[in-house]
Amino acid sequence: MAEQTAPVNNAPVELWVERTGTRAYTGRSNRGAEVLVASAGVPGAFTPGELMKIALAACTGLSSDFPLSRRLGDDFDATIRVSGDADRENEVYPQLDEVLQLDLSELDEAARERLLVTVQRAVDKACTVGRTLKAGTKVTLTFDIDA
Repeated sequence: MAEQTAPVNNAPVELWVERTGTRAYTGRSNRGAEVLVASAGVPGAFTPGELMKIALAACTGLSSDFPLSRRLGDDFDATIRVSGDADRENEVYPQLDEVLQLDLSELDEAARERLLVTVQRAVDKACTVGRTLKAGTKVTLTFDIDA
């Protein structure tokens, strides 16, 4: 079976949000992707904190996909659950917890342990979102004002 890959596009990815209502935005990319972002409780929309958690889980999934598919085959099932409550007094998420759910029942205990070590190494090495959250990052804000 030939491996399918996405077409390579070397254009820089542009990301932005546009206000669509009171405390509601649509996130967009120049690749045509969209995501609804709003306050908690708005149907069909993610909060920014939820998107951060989803980005972490997705990054873990993408980083672990190759070692898992190499051992389990291309059709393995995986779910990554992520949770963590906000500290509203300080407006931070002090801890995020991920759980990678896999069926490894076909592997013996030694093979499971080797695979999990390999997956952890792959995530630690390649998950940019997780590495950024662990290291912290500098964030800047500038203004482009019509005067």
